[in-house]
Amino acid sequence: MVRRLAYSVSEREHWISAAGGLIGILAVLWTSHFLLGSHGGVLAIASMGASAVLLFAAPHGALSQPWPVLGGHMVSALVGVSCARWLGGEPMLAASLAVALSIAAMYSLRCLHPPGGATALYAVLGGETVHALGYGYLFSPVLLNAVVLVAVAVVFNYPFAWRRYPQSWHHRTQAVALATEKTMISHSSLVYALSQIDTFVDISEDDLQRIYALALADQPSPHAVATQTAESLRY
Repeated sequence: MVRRLAYSVSEREHWISAAGGLIGILAVLWTSHFLLGSHGGVLAIASMGASAVLLFAAPHGALSQPWPVLGGHMVSALVGVSCARWLGGEPMLAASLAVALSIAAMYSLRCLHPPGGATALYAVLGGETVHALGYGYLFSPVLLNAVVLVAVAVVFNYPFAWRRYPQSWHHRTQAVALATEKTMISHSSLVYALSQIDTFVDISEDDLQRIYALALADQPSPHAVATQTAESLRY
């Protein structure tokens, strides 16, 4: 049986994530409404809602970092608009191809971001209003919405010491820094292990090291294990 450990977070973390999503989407809607008018505020909101889940509920994930968010939405929008223009007469084929090519492009550009698939799909199936935007769809509303959401995520997560967003701005946590060289896993070993899994793992190297260090810290020492075993045999 596979145990799902990802949900083992505190109630406080649940509500912080929810508050972040609320503020992030409010900021996206307000900015889009203010700059684009009443209609512009809802063009890309579906995919931005999915991005908000990643940025505020899983801020340490590789899929949640600024480049995957910005690059993923932009390249997917580009692919989606292109498919809509070239295959406009076959919407089912265009939509399917848009999502497929978006995944391939995001992998190639190292900006895999699942909501990008929705951005590409909407470029094809969003109707005449979206089609009329042409390649302008990339910048307004997609890039505008993504930039606002990332900016809110940076500001919102900053006061919480355990929420390091974006991760590239933060050093390794104390738990990892205090680990000895013998308990650390080398970068090359992590790369090799991940290559053997051969599937995308949404966790940073720092978090992998931290999990490993904390797990080792929780393990009883060999002496304690031997003492406990001896005591149990005595009785």
